[in-house]
Amino acid sequence: MSKRILEELRHHAPFTILGAVIGMLFMVFSARMPHQIAYSIFYILHPMHVVLSSLVTASIYNLHTCKQPGVHQKGKCNLWLLFIIGYVGSVGIATLSDSVIPFLGETMLGMPHRQVHIGFIEKWWLINPLAIIGITIAYKRPSTKFPHLGHVLISTWASIFHIKMAAEGTLSLSSYAVVFAFLFLSVWLPCCISDIVFPLLFVKKK
Repeated sequence: MSKRILEELRHHAPFTILGAVIGMLFMVFSARMPHQIAYSIFYILHPMHVVLSSLVTASIYNLHTCKQPGVHQKGKCNLWLLFIIGYVGSVGIATLSDSVIPFLGETMLGMPHRQVHIGFIEKWWLINPLAIIGITIAYKRPSTKFPHLGHVLISTWASIFHIKMAAEGTLSLSSYAVVFAFLFLSVWLPCCISDIVFPLLFVKKK
């Protein structure tokens, strides 16, 4: 498992860095974006992140357990566990990635409009049903590769717009460096954990 984690982190680092660089360029050229627009875009990207993350997380567990030959016949497919893994791995870790880690960076920089914005509470009627939809799709038609790549990219942009909500005007060079570091960390580690590591922790060795 440790080897798999390190391998996945190594593979995802360049893609995450590229997404973070593009995000930083966007921040520079949209410094005057109104906070309400950034808020509205965040609540488009964050729900997309949740549905893709729940799809991948539940799919990984499903493919390693429920979709194995003979599992249904033996009654070993635990649908409640599939749901819990898909929900916690998506909503919980997506909140950490899109909201909590960016908020820590915003707090460190003393951004004037910083708020944590916990999506599954603030907009529970949107986030929670989308997570359930992703889990349901994963149970019926599990898929991992394309949803995972989309998840990583959308998570990067959701984190950017969370920071955009908190910022005011153009940042200093040192502040941009801090934002880049938090942007990279908020996507790189949580996305690999939620999509790959977390569901595999519940798969029995064979």
